[in-house]
Amino acid sequence: MSFKHSTGSPVPLGRKYVIAHFGVFLGLASGCEVGLDSPWNDPEFRDTAIAVVDNYGVGVAAGYDDTLLATEVLEGFVESFLAAPGEATMAEARAAWLSARALYGETEVFRFYEGPIDGVEGRINAWPLDEAYIDYVVGQQDAGIISNPDAYPTIDVATVLAANEALGEDTISSGWHALEFLLWGQDLDPEGPGDRPYRDYIDGPEATAAHADRRRQYIRAVMQALLADLRAVDSEWHESQGLYRRAFVGGDPKEAVRRMLLGMASLGGDELAGERITVAFETREQEDEHSCFSDNTHNDLIAGARGIENVYLGRVRGSTGPGISALVASLDADLDRRLRAQLDRTALVLESIPAPFDRSIQAAEGSPAREAIAASIEALRVQTEMILEVAELLEVELNIEA
Repeated sequence: MSFKHSTGSPVPLGRKYVIAHFGVFLGLASGCEVGLDSPWNDPEFRDTAIAVVDNYGVGVAAGYDDTLLATEVLEGFVESFLAAPGEATMAEARAAWLSARALYGETEVFRFYEGPIDGVEGRINAWPLDEAYIDYVVGQQDAGIISNPDAYPTIDVATVLAANEALGEDTISSGWHALEFLLWGQDLDPEGPGDRPYRDYIDGPEATAAHADRRRQYIRAVMQALLADLRAVDSEWHESQGLYRRAFVGGDPKEAVRRMLLGMASLGGDELAGERITVAFETREQEDEHSCFSDNTHNDLIAGARGIENVYLGRVRGSTGPGISALVASLDADLDRRLRAQLDRTALVLESIPAPFDRSIQAAEGSPAREAIAASIEALRVQTEMILEVAELLEVELNIEA
């Protein structure tokens, strides 16, 4: 997982979650044995599973294709901003970041099973980051890589990637949240996001910070590094030449379904309910929210939950194909109905969290904002329990102990 907060044991969510960091398998069994009375011996069930896995491959490829395209659009707006820094061009770059970020959020369900994303996720989406590791902050005008040409004489992609986590888990130098900080700056407004002046990126007497040239180099390098990693992941899932996709959809469908469920349970349970909501809910600290500079955390949560729903329903770009729901419905129609209803409930309660998220976590006990967050944690917990029921029904081992 990408969250670097030191919390000791995982947040309890009704079952004991056996967690491994940065996308390593959660201690899973190496094989998928099938008993004589298993539904996996039914040719019709197995054919449905193969169709489900194939549609999942289509969905993963579409998700990364769309994210990559939106991130390329983001790069264009960043370049336009650097060419002509101003209020309008900065606003356009920020809007493009939010658009690309929403698409990436729906792909996070494709993590946690040693897929292509897990090898680079730590430099794409790591958080929380120490702002002063990258650039100046209030009270530390000379902080960060940007302000330190003696230690970092050259700023390029190699510099940015080498610095990522080089001095500790919060010394994040690359990825979505580095870009977010470079576009918004520190969030010092309790009612809204950060408001970095566009003049941080200009030279001359109207500049609001030193080292504008290095800041321009830095945001460009982060942008290039993010695109390179997304292109590499996207290529592995490409329909015609994606090596990982060919192995995934051409292998044992039961193993593929196991990985799909692992991504769903891990993202909804430990990651969203635990790391991204409960930690911030309990500490009330702004630094513990996911997209703290742009105040986009509530949208991050909604996008992640939507990704889980997409996999279960087999939804690709708004159209529904065979999903895990089809397998569950053929064996236990009631469980399928309950999980569909719970996915709807989870979406509703997440959407009910008032923005910005940092203000909601700091609201008074018993307030509607705090109650909405608590309801979201519970909804995700119940949803994850149901996904574990699905895993048991489909005879796949997630190694999450009851």
